[in-house]
Amino acid sequence: MKSTNNRILTIAVVLLLITNIALVALVVTGKNKHDKGGQGRKGDPFEMMEKELGMTEQQKKDHLQYREEYFKVVRPLFDSVRLAKAAYFALVKDSMVNDSVMTMAYNKMTNIQTVIDKQTFDHFRRVRLLYAGEQQKKYDELVQKMMQRGKRDSAQGRGR
Repeated sequence: MKSTNNRILTIAVVLLLITNIALVALVVTGKNKHDKGGQGRKGDPFEMMEKELGMTEQQKKDHLQYREEYFKVVRPLFDSVRLAKAAYFALVKDSMVNDSVMTMAYNKMTNIQTVIDKQTFDHFRRVRLLYAGEQQKKYDELVQKMMQRGKRDSAQGRGR
């Protein structure tokens, strides 16, 4: 029983870490829904990357194309994982739910999240190949900064 609890906690921690990585990916690659009215905004990750990396017009075009392709794949998965999480946590109210039902619901949720995380990782690798030399180093630094900012932001959110 204790090893099962430890295993579940370990899986939960890993899942949360993966979810944070996916959120960082959204911050880095996500479409700004306010693009029409917010041209030149400081908060647009793509514009920040464009400046930091000194992207060429072709790199901008390719990066935006990759981003569109990425979101075309993962948006439906985000909806699916949201529904799977809702179904999983809905089991809380059922005091008679058995372990196999909980495990199936949990596995469904984590399997979808795993697909999202793999797509995100592959997307970052693909985008990274657009750049060369110093641009790749700066890209790597930007990704790491955003990962650190994600940790800081989530830590601040817990204190509320």
